[in-house]
Amino acid sequence: MTSTVPALGTRTAEGSALQAVLLDMDGTLVDTEGFWWDVEVEVFASLGHTLDDSWRHVVVGGPMTRSAGFLIEATGADIGLAELTVLLNDGFEDRIDLALPLMPGAARLLAELSEYEIPTALVSASHRRIIDRVLTTLGPQHFALSVAGDEVPRTKPFPDPYLAAAAGLGVDPVRCAVVEDTVTGVAAAEAAGCRVVAVPSVGPITPAARRTVVPSLEVVDLSFLHGVMTEMR
Repeated sequence: MTSTVPALGTRTAEGSALQAVLLDMDGTLVDTEGFWWDVEVEVFASLGHTLDDSWRHVVVGGPMTRSAGFLIEATGADIGLAELTVLLNDGFEDRIDLALPLMPGAARLLAELSEYEIPTALVSASHRRIIDRVLTTLGPQHFALSVAGDEVPRTKPFPDPYLAAAAGLGVDPVRCAVVEDTVTGVAAAEAAGCRVVAVPSVGPITPAARRTVVPSLEVVDLSFLHGVMTEMR
């Protein structure tokens, strides 16, 4: 999509332009939400348990401790949280080593943000070991910093990851546009005071104040993000 990008100094009526863009990873930039579920199914099958497909919406988008803990409790599997976390991360790494598809529009959006030198952060509930592997495909040069789920006191749905990213970039969270794909991630961003563009991946997300819902990253460019900040003032 061709963008008509306003000058970076363009200011809204509130006196400030878009200061930064904060991007979720799984399901937003890379098509991996299904990978996590497939790995969870395989790991629990090896433990003698079958996962109910309805649980997929419970575990998507949140921290691994929450997802793994829920699945242990739901299945009664005889495994500890720490051991299960290792198995899940190992299985996920094996998957992304084979293929790591980007979401439609992701590469273009990252390139545009870099071209216009928009401060950009990757903010994920995934652990640092996973983020660093994915960054090799996304291109670390596109991000001023990244925040992992195991690097903050509380991860999504709490605001801590987005507050940490804004602080690291030296910007006001209220002047940040966040792109997320799950209800959990949206809750975290909104709790931090950010303005959200939601691109639902697994479950539905409804429009709300300070939140715009779009069908794909293909409709999101820098001009669109400036417009979101202006319209939601």
